[in-house]
Amino acid sequence: MVRTSRAGEIFRAFTRRVAENGYDAANFSDIAGELGLSKGTIVHHFGTKDRLLAALHESYLRRRLAEAALIRERLATPTQQLAGLLYAFVLYQVVDRDATVAFQREIVRLAGHETMAEGRRLRAEYLSLVRAVLADGIAAGEFRPCDVEVQSLLVFGSAQWAWTWFDPDGPRSAEEVGAQLADLVLSGLAVRRSRVKGLTEPDGKVVRAVWQSIEDVAAG
Repeated sequence: MVRTSRAGEIFRAFTRRVAENGYDAANFSDIAGELGLSKGTIVHHFGTKDRLLAALHESYLRRRLAEAALIRERLATPTQQLAGLLYAFVLYQVVDRDATVAFQREIVRLAGHETMAEGRRLRAEYLSLVRAVLADGIAAGEFRPCDVEVQSLLVFGSAQWAWTWFDPDGPRSAEEVGAQLADLVLSGLAVRRSRVKGLTEPDGKVVRAVWQSIEDVAAG
């Protein structure tokens, strides 16, 4: 958790630099020069660069988990809940964008380093949440039987690379792209196509529930 104002400045500068140019290009000297402080101050707050990246991953995933929990509470059925999570994956390209791009650019670093253990645990928790929604949908007869583990990874993978092609200032809004993602995934899973109707509207109730969840978490 980033608590002091100085630590927050360091954290935001690091996050922006990782988003723009990647982890390897984000160095303490440049951040110190930008903020007018010493490298020692950064070390005092965060220790190593690996630890700073770990803090980025952990804080990012905690926000996403909190939002996902609210989305599940506010949407009644597994089909609606999965639609909400799919919209959220794309909305993150405009909400919390620096952290989203930084996280997605460097997610591979979660794989093995010991400082990333908590990040790996949080990612596993998020995957478990998505898998629970899929399993609930199968149990309720809303989704056809499928390999829940593989489906969750396919969903994650489809969202993971959006930072490489989605343009927040482009012709398609995040809501419109989210609607297409929701339609693609839900159409493949739904036992009845009619259950998807109304859930893939860029200005529909699902999107409104997702935005409210994001705003509530941001407000603390």
